[in-house]
Order: sequence, then C-alpha cells, then structure tokens
Amino acid sequence: MNRIILALIGTGFTFFATVLGSAMVFLFKNKISPKTEKAFLGFAAGIMIAASVWSLLIPAQQMAAEQGQNELLCTCAGFILGGAFLFLLDKLLPHMHLNSGEKEGVKSSFAKSTLLVLAVTLHNIPEGMAVGLSFGLSGESKSLTLSAAAALALGIGLQNFPEGAAISLPLKKEGVSSLKAFILGSLSGIVEPVGGVLAVLLAGTAVAAMPWLLSFAAGAMIFVVVEELIPEARLGEHSDAGTLAVMAGFALMMVLDMAFSV
Repeated sequence: MNRIILALIGTGFTFFATVLGSAMVFLFKNKISPKTEKAFLGFAAGIMIAASVWSLLIPAQQMAAEQGQNELLCTCAGFILGGAFLFLLDKLLPHMHLNSGEKEGVKSSFAKSTLLVLAVTLHNIPEGMAVGLSFGLSGESKSLTLSAAAALALGIGLQNFPEGAAISLPLKKEGVSSLKAFILGSLSGIVEPVGGVLAVLLAGTAVAAMPWLLSFAAGAMIFVVVEELIPEARLGEHSDAGTLAVMAGFALMMVLDMAFSV
C-alpha cells in the first residue's frame, strides 16, 4: 500500500502539471507559435531521453546486478519490449498528431479533438510508468532513492506543463470551448497516475520483475521520442529552436538526477 501511495504522489504531481498547462487556455486566445511549439516538443524529448538513461536504465542495470540477474538481458530485453509495446499501441489506438490531418491506428468515428487528446495520452503512458515505478520502488535499490524519484517527477512535470497548453490551445483553435479544451487537455494526463499504479502493482508481484519494468518504461519512452516528439518538432528542417531545446531538456534532466542523487 505504501508503494501505491508513493506512486500516486509522484504521478499526481506530473498530472497536476498537465492540468496547470491546460489552464493556459483561459489566459491565451491564440494557438502557440510554431517556433515555440518546436521548442516545447524538443524540450520534452531531451528530458525523456535523459530520464530513460539516468532514471531508468542505469537503476535497472544496478538492480539486476544486486539481484544476481543477467544485467544485459534485463536491460536490453526489457528496453526492446517497452518499445514493442508502444509500437503496438501506436498501431491499434486511434489518434491524430498535432499539425497532421492523418488519422492513425484502427479506424474510428472519433472527433478530431478526441483523436488529438489520444495522441498525447499515448506518450503519457510510459511517463506515468517511469514516475510511478521510481516512487513506488524507491528504497528497493541503492540507485532508486526517493530524491532521485523526485528529480524525475520534477523533470517530467516541467515538460508536462507546456504539453498541457500545447493540446488545449490547438483544441480551442479548432472551435472547442475553453472549458472543454481545458478538460480534454487535463484528461490527457490522467493516464499517468493509472499507468504508474499499474506498473507498481506488477512490480510488487515479483521482485525479479523490477529491473525488467524499469527497462520496459525506458524503451517505451525512447519510442515516443523517436516516433513522435522529434518528428513533430520538425528538427529535419534545421530548427534551431527544437535542437537547442532538446539539448536544454537533456541537460536539465541530467543535472536534476545528479543533484538529487547526491
């Protein structure tokens, strides 16, 4: 029960950051500029890449070693399984990415606003798993401390704030009312507490599964970065804003993890 409470605290913070970002729809009338959107997406990508390495893969490797498991097998296989899981969700879950008129996943009659929210919800799943596992498993290994979990939640929360605005403002631009855009933007983050608690419950059934689940979350996060965030930031167009934001996000998450782990 303590693990679940800790997971809810961590993922509750990241969810609240999404809610605050979605509330920007009441303060701004216009859609976020393309340059600012690139920066937001790049920043999120940088944070998720660094979090995957310092907050998930390295602790998974160390935990596997402490348990006497094969470190290479746990981290690599878990990482690949996480990417495969998100690949399947991407193919099955109906969604539509920002700045794209193409529907993805299985055919559905969902409204465009719903499809846009589902796209953000898709990449919030590994974020919720990562934060939930970090909080719920804190103390289970020398590499998994509560302070390190707090650093991860802070980093994810920092990128969830602009993410909430990036979904609610375009919805308003599509003709959705401010209140509905706020609610839909906020709901895109509710999957984080759900995913975090489910991941902790799975980890609680077998200690040996812990390093696998950490690696799994890392693989899922990297899939999201490569499949969604970086392409949507349009870094191929030599976007300085997006590129510099990736570097800034990576550096910030790296500093947070190192500082809180001391």
